[in-house]
Amino acid sequence: MINIFSKRFFLLFFIALIHVDSGFSQNKPIIGVAGISHESNSFNIKKTDLEDFNFTISESQVERSKRFFAGSTSKTTSAGYIAGAKEFGLELYPTLVTGATPRGPVTDRAFNTMMNEIISGLKAGPKLQGILLNLHGAMVVESYPSGDEEIVRRVRDAFGKAMPIVVTHDFHANITPKMVELCDVLITFKENPHLDTYDRGFQAADIMAKIVSGKVKPVQRIVKAPMIYNIAFQNTYSLPLLPVTTESKKLEKQPGVLAVSVSGGYQYADVPSMGPSVVVVTDNNKALADQEAKRLSKMLWDTRESTRINNPKPAEAVKMAMEHDGRPVILIDMGDNIGGGSTGDSSFMLEELIKQNAKGWAMVIYDPEGFKIAENAGVGKAFDFAVGGKMDDMHGKPVRVKGEVRSLHVGRYLETEIRHGGGRYWNMGNTAVIQVEGSTLDEPNLLIITTKPASPNSAHIFISNGVYVERQKILVVKGAIAPRAAYEPFASKLISVDSPGVTAINPEWFKYYHIREGLFGIEKSKK
Repeated sequence: MINIFSKRFFLLFFIALIHVDSGFSQNKPIIGVAGISHESNSFNIKKTDLEDFNFTISESQVERSKRFFAGSTSKTTSAGYIAGAKEFGLELYPTLVTGATPRGPVTDRAFNTMMNEIISGLKAGPKLQGILLNLHGAMVVESYPSGDEEIVRRVRDAFGKAMPIVVTHDFHANITPKMVELCDVLITFKENPHLDTYDRGFQAADIMAKIVSGKVKPVQRIVKAPMIYNIAFQNTYSLPLLPVTTESKKLEKQPGVLAVSVSGGYQYADVPSMGPSVVVVTDNNKALADQEAKRLSKMLWDTRESTRINNPKPAEAVKMAMEHDGRPVILIDMGDNIGGGSTGDSSFMLEELIKQNAKGWAMVIYDPEGFKIAENAGVGKAFDFAVGGKMDDMHGKPVRVKGEVRSLHVGRYLETEIRHGGGRYWNMGNTAVIQVEGSTLDEPNLLIITTKPASPNSAHIFISNGVYVERQKILVVKGAIAPRAAYEPFASKLISVDSPGVTAINPEWFKYYHIREGLFGIEKSKK
């Protein structure tokens, strides 16, 4: 009895601490917060396991809450939850909110372990009046084609039909119709690059406050156009997608419309729900939700002819960059999109830069072994090692690089501007900068070797390693649309490269087995 009483006492004491720390009074609605975020690439053979997620089983509720609220200074979805809760009179009770770098599907072991933590954490806390779920929307689990749907199903089963559940998703979500049935409101990022993550979290908290106060009764409708919306064209700031994005924002201002989401989908998940979606949420107006979801979906469908691939391959792209008068030219290595679940060690672009004797280039590549060679050699010493192409057989072969170790770094940096995803603190792991043979002070060829795959959402991936990005002739970044927010402001030209890899933009590189039949833009890749 003493142990039971003690546990109960400390739990109530912890809840009181949250009230004090957050500045909320105890009579405000308490909203649970949880989430597992992962973008799962079906073509990446390396599974994502428990150790890849940013949490530990032994982490206490106090520690998880402290970590969650510490993120309020960023511009992430969770930061939006926190700001929205403060604005609209909610109190947040966070449990497990975690994520992992995009890679292969999540193991059942990892998924079930984390879901047990979420359900038990939510149930162990105070009486909840609603739940916010911070999910990605493109998570594939070994036993579940839509891990996100399974998360909501388990939360719904645990807390019943009456519990308000508001879900936030990434723009690249592959939304299932069942997901829309299971939750009360689904909101996705409107923008890609994702500069509105904070805004969507804030919006979710706003709608949750209206639900628990009885001001609105949300109904929602999903419509999925029968197409792949290729990631090469998922830039919401330009044609062909810009008019659809603009219309979704305009519609959201109409009376009775609570949320409008147009997601581009994630083409590297071989699942039935793969593809774009429109979700319209209204205040108890099913006819309006149905009408507008169909209208926006037709707008997507009408852009289909503008989404055909005609991008240069690596050899042509390097040649184009060398011939361009301005600088820097940004070559986007789309086949090795780290943020899309690739390895970060593709060597196709590196091979072409060296083969074509390009001058003034810089690129980042993941190769822990290569870093060790540089570290052991020391700054100013010779470097001679075959770099990249080690993770699998889809991203090229190791390329011999000769040069000098220019510098070594810890690989951590700060991004103060709002960039893709809203993150502020980043870590590439220890890094080595190699000045490649043939370089000059005027035109240095610089290879940055990292010990962690580093998505190029910030130009500081170069700057923090001593690279003057505006002086370089060519910068190679491993991404898709995400890098544009960081590099467009100073780039002379951006070239999206149709390079091989698990995130190749051309669907003809892949064989799909589980997607719906007859999707426009992917006909030749279906086996």
